[in-house]
Amino acid sequence: MTRIISEKNQKMKILVACEFSGIVREAFRKKGHEAWSCDILPTEIPGNHIKDDVLNHLNEGWDMMIAHPPCTFLCNSGVRWLHSDLNRWCKLQTAKDFFKIFLESDITKICIENPIPHKYAELPKYTQLIQPYEYGHLERKATCLWLKNLPKLVPTNNTFKQMKLLPKNQQQRIHYIAKSPQRSKLRSITFQGIAEAMASQWG
Repeated sequence: MTRIISEKNQKMKILVACEFSGIVREAFRKKGHEAWSCDILPTEIPGNHIKDDVLNHLNEGWDMMIAHPPCTFLCNSGVRWLHSDLNRWCKLQTAKDFFKIFLESDITKICIENPIPHKYAELPKYTQLIQPYEYGHLERKATCLWLKNLPKLVPTNNTFKQMKLLPKNQQQRIHYIAKSPQRSKLRSITFQGIAEAMASQWG
């Protein structure tokens, strides 16, 4: 007798591109999937990690990819520097090309995560905009998702009312992180509640 396994219960091979924290990777591994993070930095959580340029590993039979391409030259918050540092235009083009490689990769299910892009990035319109407070965190940080063959994420624990009672520097903790060599790294880490929602709803 043929054994039929529902798609919901199938084990997937998942690439978490440009992730050093291991947070998204481990959320999917806890759901029973073979998830690997890949970044030029070492992983902060021991586990399945490829320390390399992710472009060398896109064609390794992945069922799903969740990508976090660098946003420094794409995001709206940094657009003002384009008019004061002409070198950033070349870096913008490189960042845009890197983003589009993920978007056009031959992987069935794709999520690309980034902040709101500025108009000069000329990226396709994002599928969904989410906030950490929709997933149990008392913080706001507008995050865009570009989705291919994946449903929009459904909020799991909206804490907006509680968050609004906090001082602005706590509501926008990420924005107020002090300048340091680690600032961009700290700002790029995925919120745990969002990672768990991805694993539960897409895994």
